[in-house]
Amino acid sequence: MTGRRRSAPRPPATEPADRRFADRSPTTVRARGLLPSLSPAERRVAQVIIDEAATAAHLTISDLAERAASSETTVIRFCRAMGFGGYSELRLTLAAEAGRAHDSAGNDEPVGDISETDDLAQVVKKIAFADARAVEDTAVQIDIEVLEQVVDLVVAARRVDIYGVGASAFVALDFQQKLHRIGRIAYAWSDMHLALTSAALLDERDVAFGISHTGTTMDTIEAFTEAGRHGARTVALTNFPKSPITKAADHVLTTAARETTFRSGAMASRLAQLTVIDCVFVGVAQRTYAETRMALDVTYEAVSGRRVATDRRQA
Repeated sequence: MTGRRRSAPRPPATEPADRRFADRSPTTVRARGLLPSLSPAERRVAQVIIDEAATAAHLTISDLAERAASSETTVIRFCRAMGFGGYSELRLTLAAEAGRAHDSAGNDEPVGDISETDDLAQVVKKIAFADARAVEDTAVQIDIEVLEQVVDLVVAARRVDIYGVGASAFVALDFQQKLHRIGRIAYAWSDMHLALTSAALLDERDVAFGISHTGTTMDTIEAFTEAGRHGARTVALTNFPKSPITKAADHVLTTAARETTFRSGAMASRLAQLTVIDCVFVGVAQRTYAETRMALDVTYEAVSGRRVATDRRQA
């Protein structure tokens, strides 16, 4: 922060309905995730969709191209990158999402970046809103078919290796602990020498998870790639569906977190990752219900003596 001029106080965090819709729309969630993989011209089109989604639903293709300082051909390429057959399909989708957002929109959502002039009450509201939005948007865009395939892989796996560094390492450890509680063999690695050593010993009976918010973390990608090279089935968990880690993945699960002023993998992105991990875990537990129930009972009993006795009748 040294050497930067203090910005003027920011007004209370209320934004136009169009902006609130843009932040919550599944289409804009997808567009934001694709930003790093788009060309500069396509990125300008995506930014218009993200910033002005409800307005964009009423623009002609030439109007959108002009607004984005690009061409109609670029708009078509962007539509295809998003999975739409053409611009008409994109417009119809945006219009439908705008209608749903208008029906459920509130007027007091604490949106916006955290500024240095916010009081602590505003900070609490903005963090809570951003975290809740990350979880909700992630749930909306989860590919259920891919999730089911990943659950099947974990159920059948001899062992599961999980790679992640920084904030993603905490998510990897959480996944390991959950799988251990239900009797699944799993190891979380944040030291990449150990991760590479473990990855080299995997084979087609095993599953490897690579967790990286950006999808560009070299240590995680290297261990993940090594696991795949030895035959393990690979699952990437990232916020960006076309990021480098996905090139080494058999299956890709995506989150929809958007970090703001104090960008940190330990904030909204971590909660979004945990949401996906919880979905995988519960899916595995359901498929192995009797075994899971027994394992939970046994492991609970094993640690029950380590808790301080309390009188539950006390207030």
